[in-house]
Amino acid sequence: MLFKPTIAAIGTAIAICAAALPAQANTYSIDPTHTSVHFEVPHFGTSTSRGRFDRKEGTVTFDRAAKAGKVEITIETASVDTGTDAFDQNLRGKDFLNADQYPTAKFIGDRFVFKGDKVDEVTGTLTLLGKTQPVTLKATNFNCYLNPLLRREVCGGDFSATISRSQWGIDWGLKFGFADEVRLLVQVEAVRQ
Repeated sequence: MLFKPTIAAIGTAIAICAAALPAQANTYSIDPTHTSVHFEVPHFGTSTSRGRFDRKEGTVTFDRAAKAGKVEITIETASVDTGTDAFDQNLRGKDFLNADQYPTAKFIGDRFVFKGDKVDEVTGTLTLLGKTQPVTLKATNFNCYLNPLLRREVCGGDFSATISRSQWGIDWGLKFGFADEVRLLVQVEAVRQ
């Protein structure tokens, strides 16, 4: 007796093959108008010095079904902006960011942790001043939505981490009582390509 495939058998075979295929990751480009990198540093325990980096770019590869992804964000260190020109010049100099010698900083995150269907944290490395150290960005908000103007999916969220700047060799002022801890606040939105 010859086997006669039925529609149900064909459908089952297609479903089994589809389930065996690797999950599909999508690529997203960082939207610089909805992405920001801010920092906060305690100033002698009295107030908080704040600033941001105005120029950044990057990509995100994201697969919600596989709960995996990779993010790469490059920041121009000379774009640091605290709202005070003299402070900005100091931060661009050799005691801090050394922007002439190291014009970029780069975060590469390749370990995504999910809580349900939302990204909860992204762990990777931050390269600054030629040194690479581990950093985990914790999500305080994450969402994907269909942007009605772009007619494309946009994913993003708010993330934060506290780092010790001395890990990258930025130790100026520590002996005077300036804080080693720097809080990073990262807002990211990326558009599916």
